[in-house]
Amino acid sequence: MAKCEEGYLCEVCGRDVENLFDSDLYLRYVIGMVDPEVPAVTIEGDFDKRLLDAGYVRDRETLVTRGYRRLKELAALDLPIIDYPLPEVRANIVERSGIAR
Repeated sequence: MAKCEEGYLCEVCGRDVENLFDSDLYLRYVIGMVDPEVPAVTIEGDFDKRLLDAGYVRDRETLVTRGYRRLKELAALDLPIIDYPLPEVRANIVERSGIAR
């Protein structure tokens, strides 16, 4: 786990997040829902999957599953934090930054 993770507390239970793959923050980062420069995320409203488009729900579930699997992989890898996200998310970050990697 990244050094900066020391002292990170779960938003749900308030306990220390012991494993990278248990972190909702890192899951959101890996799937591109959290900008690496601005990690604060707030969500409001009714997100009942039954009210959403079925294709959208399927795509999001696939993405979140891939992100969770990536988190499990990261626990065994020694990578810089910028390389944690999924490949398409990393490519998007590089494209937005205008910096070739």
